[in-house]
Amino acid sequence: MDKVNQLNVKKDMKVFELVEQFDKSGVLGSGRVARASNILTDMIADEDMNVFMSLGGPLITGGLRNIVTQMIRQKHVNLIISSGANITHDLLEAFGGSHYRDEGRDDEDLNADGIGRIADINVGSDDFTIFESEIIKIFEDISSRKSKISIQELLHEVGLLIDDENSFVATAARLNVPIFAPGLIDSMFGLQLWMFNQDHDFVVDAVADMHYLSDFVFDSERIGGVLLGGGLTKHYTLASTLLKGGLDSAIQITMDRPEAGSLSGAPLKEAKSWSKARCGSTLETVIGDVTVIFPLIYAAALDKL
Repeated sequence: MDKVNQLNVKKDMKVFELVEQFDKSGVLGSGRVARASNILTDMIADEDMNVFMSLGGPLITGGLRNIVTQMIRQKHVNLIISSGANITHDLLEAFGGSHYRDEGRDDEDLNADGIGRIADINVGSDDFTIFESEIIKIFEDISSRKSKISIQELLHEVGLLIDDENSFVATAARLNVPIFAPGLIDSMFGLQLWMFNQDHDFVVDAVADMHYLSDFVFDSERIGGVLLGGGLTKHYTLASTLLKGGLDSAIQITMDRPEAGSLSGAPLKEAKSWSKARCGSTLETVIGDVTVIFPLIYAAALDKL
């Protein structure tokens, strides 16, 4: 048996040196973080592997926007499956809006001032007003050219009309990295789309996404997964690979626990029983806050690469 080595830290040590210390320890959270970073490094370095990234939870509001955009730009991710909320908040910033640190005010006072709270993050109604006016202009442009469109095609068209180099939606569109959002309607983006459709003949076809997605899966030599958060985006990522036998490699970061049987809390190894991850695949589940753990994992991978 390998022994547990005690962690050593020093002044000016690099991120990958810290994660190497985690690897030498090899147990508990530090061991899981190190293994996840090693898996991510291998996935990025594998030229025959397409890496799917799922974005669940308030990741863009929580500060990961530039990291997601960087991964697209550096071709470290090849396909994204996002919640509607993460797309909404990416576009909100692209249109000039912002997210703010919460000052601990009472929620009823925030409501009176037109401010919504996400944990310790605030978003003002004025920012959403700008979002609403700008997204309607974009819907007008797209619907003037297309009467029926898939969700993936819609997001691609939206991205091409966004002028913001930090937007992951815009960057993905320009670099032809597809974005899927199976729960798009469950967001402010979806609400505005529904309102727009009240007086426009504009059909968004969710089923049509499956044709593109299945072709992408079957054209991939190998598939890796970076699952940030859980829920619908995690399952859509796993299920998309089902007909090909599942993911070849993946990491998951989640705060949820497995006892209640939720998908969000299920360890990745459970996916093997459904053929959503291959038997023999390399998997690691890390329990913790994505906004802390993923930047650490990715920074260490960048140093190794």
